[in-house]
Amino acid sequence: MTVALTSIKISTDFDSGNIQVLDASDAYQLLLAIKPDTRSQHFQWFHFKAEGMHVGHTHTYRLSNAGRSSYPHAWSGYQAVASYDHVNWFRVPTRFDGEILHISLETREKHAWFAYFEPYSRERHAWLIEHALEHPHTQLLATGKSAEGRDIQLLRRGKGGSGRRNVWIIAQQHPGEHMAEWFMEGVIERLQQDGDAEMKKLLAVADLYLVPNMNPDGAFHGHLRTNALGQDLNRAWQSASQETSPEVLFVQQQMAKYGVDLFLDIHGDEEIPYVFAAACEGNPGYTARLEALEKHFRTHLSGLTRDFQTTHGYTRDLPGEANMTLACNAVGQQYDCLSLTLEMPFKDNDDAPNPHTGWSGKRSMQLGKDVLSSIADIVGLLR
Repeated sequence: MTVALTSIKISTDFDSGNIQVLDASDAYQLLLAIKPDTRSQHFQWFHFKAEGMHVGHTHTYRLSNAGRSSYPHAWSGYQAVASYDHVNWFRVPTRFDGEILHISLETREKHAWFAYFEPYSRERHAWLIEHALEHPHTQLLATGKSAEGRDIQLLRRGKGGSGRRNVWIIAQQHPGEHMAEWFMEGVIERLQQDGDAEMKKLLAVADLYLVPNMNPDGAFHGHLRTNALGQDLNRAWQSASQETSPEVLFVQQQMAKYGVDLFLDIHGDEEIPYVFAAACEGNPGYTARLEALEKHFRTHLSGLTRDFQTTHGYTRDLPGEANMTLACNAVGQQYDCLSLTLEMPFKDNDDAPNPHTGWSGKRSMQLGKDVLSSIADIVGLLR
């Protein structure tokens, strides 16, 4: 029996909220649209709250413009996430008909949040920075400003000084890729454990430079790819400026000050249901030494966890054909160092699927912890 119902309230007035209501006259079949990034045509990220649902009945949210999104093929095999408390997220039945994405929930509460992926809030980011700084050997080394004036914190764990290896990890250049800051939380959480033998080995010879969120404006506004000025930060590493990409400029200035021996840029991929790493084999300065380091890192990490593999990923660049505007390629070339882009899925890891959560914040955190083991393993070979 269909129960008459007043219109459901849809809200996005919170950190990373993004949706537009087109037609809410049928409370069981709402028609919505994803809003594009500011000053950009990119769109794919969504995050909204539905209030006034009828417990025990199925409500469907139809994202009308999904077929015109930045990565329409990504909807194949994809399931949206939902939460009743904005903390515990689970996958819900999702169907793409080639034009509209249909997200359904047989609800057990009157309200729920829906998102493209488990969001990492600015409030949690503030907690993460405070948590990191509770350790006496972690310092807030520098703070940059985003286009809209939000803080971009550079943390350093280590002693500093000459003769030490400089390991850089940055995350969420693309603001919709929230799994990247979950990854960084895992990194920071493991670094807080003083009894960890592998971390003692790593920190005896290396300093870790961490930027947990490169694009706070885009994340706050619910963007997929760009900062508040419409700039894709991971296409700005040859043209960074205070006017269009102050976030990248800040990190480049800090890298020049301290040096780079290993660089990881943490991302999420919309289409590929695996965790993988992309390297800089197309760089003009690519050498057999760098190739050997990449192979060593990948082999170690894939042997450590099922959540990393080396079969699926991006097509390799031909020699001399790298896109030098990408962070991985630009940093690898400038510092002649091991430089990788680490990609996690928005969907699930098909090598180790979890029907309830798919790929999740918790799994991203664990990957961050595991990656530190691979860094500790290779740090003595970097130079």
